[in-house]
Amino acid sequence: MIRKAVEGDEASIRNCAEKAYDRYVALIGRKPAPMVADFPSQIAAGYVYVATDEQGAILGFIVFHERAKHIMLENVAVFPHAAGQGVGKALIRFCEDVARQRGAESVHLYTNEKMVENLQIYPRLGYVEVNRRTDDGFNRVYFEKSLSEGGRGP
Repeated sequence: MIRKAVEGDEASIRNCAEKAYDRYVALIGRKPAPMVADFPSQIAAGYVYVATDEQGAILGFIVFHERAKHIMLENVAVFPHAAGQGVGKALIRFCEDVARQRGAESVHLYTNEKMVENLQIYPRLGYVEVNRRTDDGFNRVYFEKSLSEGGRGP
């Protein structure tokens, strides 16, 4: 199940981000941006959704918001114990479905160039690399996915 995050979810969301991104700290040389995000503000703004199991335990989360004519997918993370079960893919598909409902033309996202798994995953989900640049000291790779009829992806 995917639902909008509430204030009481913040500790679990932060814990998920810490566990999901911890392996990248040494590669990047500091905590990646998702580990230091302002989750209380994002939750209050309605940008955060969580995926839960049948008992209501959080398995992962996604952060996205509207910009001009697209949705900006800021963060998606899954607890390591739930990785490989399709949770991340379901969260991304949920984001894309919400984007379509809101009339967005595309979904934009970025990842750190050191997160090489993401550089393989996003193209398989229909995302196209559009830019590489350094922002806030992070070497980022930017992707976009058109939500037109041909851009649905798997």
